[in-house]
Amino acid sequence: MKTTLKFLFLFLLIISLSNSSYAQNATNIITDNSHSLALWLVFFVFFIPLLAFIGIQYFKFKNEVAENEAWKKLGTDIHFSEYLKNLSKNQIRKFKTLKAQNKLDNEGDKPKTLTILLLFLLYSSTLFAQDLNNPRQDFFSQPGIIITIILIFIPILLGVIFAMIKANNLIKTYLNKGKIIEAQLFAEHIKNIDDKELEKILSKREAALNFNLSNTELSGTQKAEDSIGILNNIRDKHETHFTSLKKKAVRKPTLEPQIAQLILWYFGCATFWLVVGTGIGEYLGIKFIAPDIDHESWLSFGRLRPVHTNIVFWGWASIAMIGLGHYVVPIVSNTKIYSIKLGWIALILTNLMVIFGTICLMSGMNNGGGEFREYIWPVMAFFAVSLILTLANFIMTVANRTTKEIYISNWYIVSAIIFTIIVALTAYLPFWQDGVSETIVQGYFMHSGVGMWFTLYTLGLLYYFIPQQINKPIYAYSLGILAFWTQILFYTIIGTHHFVFAPIAWWLQTVAIVGSVGMIIPVVAGTINFTMTFKGHWHKITTSYTLPFFLVAVIYYFLVSMQGTVEAFKFTNLLWHFTDFTVAHAHLGFYGLITFALWGSIYVVMPRLTGKEPPQHLVGIHFWLAFIGLLFYSIPLSVGATLRGLMWMEGKPFIDSVVLMFDFWVWRAIGGSLMFISHLIFAYNFYKMTINEVADIDVKEEAFKILDQQPQ
Repeated sequence: MKTTLKFLFLFLLIISLSNSSYAQNATNIITDNSHSLALWLVFFVFFIPLLAFIGIQYFKFKNEVAENEAWKKLGTDIHFSEYLKNLSKNQIRKFKTLKAQNKLDNEGDKPKTLTILLLFLLYSSTLFAQDLNNPRQDFFSQPGIIITIILIFIPILLGVIFAMIKANNLIKTYLNKGKIIEAQLFAEHIKNIDDKELEKILSKREAALNFNLSNTELSGTQKAEDSIGILNNIRDKHETHFTSLKKKAVRKPTLEPQIAQLILWYFGCATFWLVVGTGIGEYLGIKFIAPDIDHESWLSFGRLRPVHTNIVFWGWASIAMIGLGHYVVPIVSNTKIYSIKLGWIALILTNLMVIFGTICLMSGMNNGGGEFREYIWPVMAFFAVSLILTLANFIMTVANRTTKEIYISNWYIVSAIIFTIIVALTAYLPFWQDGVSETIVQGYFMHSGVGMWFTLYTLGLLYYFIPQQINKPIYAYSLGILAFWTQILFYTIIGTHHFVFAPIAWWLQTVAIVGSVGMIIPVVAGTINFTMTFKGHWHKITTSYTLPFFLVAVIYYFLVSMQGTVEAFKFTNLLWHFTDFTVAHAHLGFYGLITFALWGSIYVVMPRLTGKEPPQHLVGIHFWLAFIGLLFYSIPLSVGATLRGLMWMEGKPFIDSVVLMFDFWVWRAIGGSLMFISHLIFAYNFYKMTINEVADIDVKEEAFKILDQQPQ
């Protein structure tokens, strides 16, 4: 313990010195008081729990060792006698069976796993009364900054918790070694024991254990007479209406070759666009540190950036999502897809949209620069028709279901398509887009496109694939319904939080901020639902190559959504808007949640369609390159963008912030390169799951086949 305290003191001293040095290099943007607050926050959030765990484990281990030593001194005869006198009902029954049959049934206990759910919400009543003109005062006392720091520490705490669990398991393993040996000796003792008196004692104990109260000891068995009517409203049967009944598992219908082929083509097209779109993104990342790499107008950043985002949005994610919908919607409806032909038409139209849209953007034809709606309306019309056909196909499939209720995955998937059609029409129809109203529509389209299309649809996929892979029902169906309706209520009104301090109605900005805070409800409800579904089955993550993808998606769903709420606050919006922090946030959400969920889902479905598993070591490499690359990409950008925003608020020259960002852009390129390599590995895994390879001939097996074919 002394060594631990010395190490802790030394580490805190280093942190303190580094903070002082860092403050000087950042042009004294942060005050000494904020340093102290940040240091105490780190201390309480991280080091206090760690120190407490070390102390608890030390004393627990010390007491266990002392008790074991004292127990060993009593001798095995006393041990066995105590064990036999305190057998449970099940153990007594096994003992009698053993004596009757003269054999022992071996059973193992399933390990229990503790699920730790950390949900922390900090909200300040002074949110709308901040001094935005003096950012140097109390930087770390701003609600958005505090919540962001807490969100950063959540993954670290999860890692520490995981290390604590492993350490605790190691201690238990060490302590159990002696118990295992003693259990083996006790088992032999039970086999050989022949004590009639002991059996009588155990029979009496069994009778005592089996005794139950009849609940009529202090009352009669007659029904109460109630002439006054006080008891009329009391029901004999107790019913709980707080949560809905869990959905029973249904047998999955066999997929026909035609629908399997359609889904494979969706996945293949999505994989192609993933490699193309992120390859362009890789090139753009290099341009940040080598801006003179080319001088062609059609390769300029202003043209390639929307090409990258739109290919990834509509070519990769949308096509993959719709393809997975063609698998999930019929499965949970326990029926066949309504029309395979409509699925093919929708796939062709979506690919045509991406192809024509890319050509238009690289030629300089765009929709006026509206982010994520750069495609001109004739191009976007292909996707609108595709969505309408897909919606009709899915609705008719759900209508033909053989199950009584509509499973929650179909709620999310069908609703996502409906809202996307509405959002697209709102964004492209010109009737209400004069002047500043176009900015309002842009915020609505940009944010609702992410939340009501990608997020809503992906959550529907997670509600199927996570329970299916864990092999247990979703934790609480009612939580899913709560998250569904509250997301629809709040997410559709928060788009304007991208334009806080813009020349639009302040009441509309306030509504967006309030709606952003309200998004805590569906996010927390959904996260609890998914993590509690994992409860008792965390060990399956180590033996599955799909569950890690889903776990990362759930974690980032919570972290990024909370981060989005924080960014809506006035101070943090002023600090981070128009900086690379928004870029990092977008990648954390779209990559950490959407893309990881799609990868995990595709890895689940592909072997069922083709009968071929991907190379598992390459799946692991794919996962870790993508995960580490995302961290290398997002964390430096977030740090650099925070410094850049502070420099702008201090009135520093713009070019100084550009110079500041160079090193952070290098890390962006490194992280993007790792992510792009992981995409190439995913494409190869897809190829391995679809290609028909010639199998190696086993000489011995082939010889026996020849012998079998020869006439006798």
